[in-house]
Amino acid sequence: MTKPESIDGAVKVKLLFFGPLAEKLNQRTIELSLLHGTTINQIIDRFELKSMISGGLVVALDGEIGVDFDTEVKDSSEIAFLPPVSGG
Repeated sequence: MTKPESIDGAVKVKLLFFGPLAEKLNQRTIELSLLHGTTINQIIDRFELKSMISGGLVVALDGEIGVDFDTEVKDSSEIAFLPPVSGG
Protein backbone atom coordinates (compact mmCIF):
# COMPACT_ATOMS: atom_id res chain seq x y z
CA MET A 1 0.00 0.00 0.00
CA THR A 2 1.44 3.39 -0.96
CA LYS A 3 1.22 6.60 1.02
CA PRO A 4 -0.93 9.46 -0.29
CA GLU A 5 0.98 12.06 -2.33
CA SER A 6 0.48 14.81 0.25
CA ILE A 7 2.30 12.79 2.93
CA ASP A 8 5.21 11.84 0.64
CA GLY A 9 5.68 15.47 -0.40
CA ALA A 10 5.84 16.96 3.11
CA VAL A 11 8.33 17.24 5.94
CA LYS A 12 7.67 18.38 9.47
CA VAL A 13 10.21 20.72 11.09
CA LYS A 14 10.54 22.62 14.34
CA LEU A 15 11.61 26.27 14.38
CA LEU A 16 13.18 27.69 17.53
CA PHE A 17 13.32 31.44 18.17
CA PHE A 18 15.38 33.19 20.83
CA GLY A 19 15.78 36.66 22.28
CA PRO A 20 14.07 39.62 20.60
CA LEU A 21 12.88 37.44 17.72
CA ALA A 22 10.91 35.20 20.10
CA GLU A 23 9.39 38.32 21.63
CA LYS A 24 8.56 39.78 18.21
CA LEU A 25 6.84 36.57 17.09
CA ASN A 26 5.35 35.99 20.55
CA GLN A 27 6.48 32.36 20.22
CA ARG A 28 9.59 30.37 21.04
CA THR A 29 8.78 27.32 18.94
CA ILE A 30 6.73 26.66 15.83
CA GLU A 31 6.17 23.28 14.21
CA LEU A 32 5.58 23.44 10.46
CA SER A 33 4.72 21.05 7.69
CA LEU A 34 6.63 22.05 4.58
CA LEU A 35 7.00 20.71 1.08
CA HIS A 36 9.86 18.29 0.52
CA GLY A 37 12.76 20.32 -0.87
CA THR A 38 12.07 23.48 1.14
CA THR A 39 15.29 25.34 1.94
CA ILE A 40 16.33 27.37 4.94
CA ASN A 41 16.30 30.43 2.68
CA GLN A 42 12.62 29.83 1.89
CA ILE A 43 11.83 29.68 5.62
CA ILE A 44 13.76 32.93 6.14
CA ASP A 45 11.68 34.52 3.38
CA ARG A 46 8.40 33.13 4.76
CA PHE A 47 9.03 34.69 8.17
CA GLU A 48 10.51 37.90 6.69
CA LEU A 49 13.85 37.49 8.47
CA LYS A 50 16.23 38.70 5.72
CA SER A 51 16.91 42.03 7.43
CA MET A 52 17.60 40.27 10.73
CA ILE A 53 20.04 37.89 9.02
CA SER A 54 22.00 40.84 7.64
CA GLY A 55 21.88 42.30 11.18
CA GLY A 56 23.65 39.28 12.66
CA LEU A 57 20.90 36.70 13.27
CA VAL A 58 22.49 33.24 13.04
CA VAL A 59 20.75 30.08 11.85
CA ALA A 60 21.52 26.58 13.11
CA LEU A 61 20.20 23.40 11.48
CA ASP A 62 20.07 20.39 13.79
CA GLY A 63 22.65 22.02 16.07
CA GLU A 64 25.05 22.98 13.27
CA ILE A 65 25.67 26.73 13.09
CA GLY A 66 26.59 28.38 9.81
CA VAL A 67 24.83 26.07 7.37
CA ASP A 68 24.26 27.09 3.77
CA PHE A 69 20.85 28.72 3.43
CA ASP A 70 20.24 26.72 0.25
CA THR A 71 20.28 23.52 2.33
CA GLU A 72 17.03 21.57 2.12
CA VAL A 73 15.44 20.77 5.45
CA LYS A 74 14.69 17.16 6.20
CA ASP A 75 11.83 15.61 8.13
CA SER A 76 12.20 16.25 11.88
CA SER A 77 14.83 18.96 11.33
CA GLU A 78 15.23 21.60 14.01
CA ILE A 79 16.05 25.11 12.79
CA ALA A 80 17.16 27.60 15.44
CA PHE A 81 17.28 31.36 14.88
CA LEU A 82 19.86 32.82 17.25
CA PRO A 83 20.28 36.55 17.90
CA PRO A 84 23.75 38.07 17.74
CA VAL A 85 25.59 37.88 21.03
CA SER A 86 26.16 41.22 22.70
CA GLY A 87 28.34 41.88 25.63
CA GLY A 88 29.86 44.66 27.55
